[in-house]
Amino acid sequence: MVNLLPTILYSCMIGMTLLALLELFKRPNERQYFFLKALFGLMLVHLSGELFIYSGAYVYAPGIAGLQMPFRILLGPMLFFYAHAAMSSEQAIDNRAKVITVLGPVIVITIMLPFIFMITPAEKLALASPETRDPALWRIAVLTCLLSTITFIVYTLYFLVMAFRQHRVHREQLMERYSDIEKSSLDWFRIILMIWGAVWLMYAVEFSLNALGWRWFGSGIVLPIVEVAALAVFTQQALGQKVLTSSEKSAPKSSDTKTVQTREALLSEERMQRISTKLEQVMEDEQLFLLDDLSLKKLSESIRETENHISETLSQFLKTNFFQFVNGYRIEAAKKALENSDKQITGIAFDVGFNSKSTFNTAFKKFVGHSPSAYRKLLAEQAQN
Repeated sequence: MVNLLPTILYSCMIGMTLLALLELFKRPNERQYFFLKALFGLMLVHLSGELFIYSGAYVYAPGIAGLQMPFRILLGPMLFFYAHAAMSSEQAIDNRAKVITVLGPVIVITIMLPFIFMITPAEKLALASPETRDPALWRIAVLTCLLSTITFIVYTLYFLVMAFRQHRVHREQLMERYSDIEKSSLDWFRIILMIWGAVWLMYAVEFSLNALGWRWFGSGIVLPIVEVAALAVFTQQALGQKVLTSSEKSAPKSSDTKTVQTREALLSEERMQRISTKLEQVMEDEQLFLLDDLSLKKLSESIRETENHISETLSQFLKTNFFQFVNGYRIEAAKKALENSDKQITGIAFDVGFNSKSTFNTAFKKFVGHSPSAYRKLLAEQAQN
């Protein structure tokens, strides 16, 4: 029996995935594209498995039903490998992550062995209907599904957490070196992680419910709709994401980058005070914060202090980072412009060094507690009183 809506949706997703793969094969041989190809390839196997069931094609080849499950468990690891390649300058992936990745399919295949070898294709087909299924074989099938699903949830959660950590480290290191991180921070990836996490959890729950013979009004409807939306957003963002330079990526663990503990022993309080004064002077007198591409390197050259010494002064003495330090001056300049001129907010944002209105709005609200428009309205109300 054909389940029409999910059949259409999974067919569309397979088409989207194939088009994404064709586009990726045109791209240069970058590590992030390699793992992105692998991720879309695994998605293709997963989606084909779902289409195989919903379209009713399983009646023609029941023996291969479920063979996509060992590949499906690799979706979480591959998403993390993509994150690592896109955000970390470290080429090698941690050996523990590699071992855990390999163990996933091994565990699932081991769980599936009774289902594969103890149940014939004809018996598998009979399991599809309560009237024809054998109770003993049905218990084997249900146990196989539940154990595989639990393994999928555990593995996916583990690698999603690792991907979140990779993004957090990447963003923190960008904020230590750049005043504009919007195009390099991959903030869309954090949202995608949450979406994929929700989608895969929904899939695991629905898969388990179906295995137990339980259905709800949204079975075969809600999940495919959410999944097609998630895939569309991820495909657009991933294909549109530029390849970062090595300086824009987070440093490897074995890097010579100084840790906070090491920095504490490098500079005296007096030296950091002098550097802090120089930083304030160059910001107030030369207004370097107006440069939209201001970086730690440029600031270092301007005040003739090393990048490490500036970073240490910012983190240990001023209790901030480069990104927040520079944007603090930009916001103060924006506040004055909002108070003393009628210029449009977008124009003010660009004037004070921001590259986009959205970044400006986010930073302004974080520093001031109000959006720029709300702040201007508040100033007008205060002037009337």
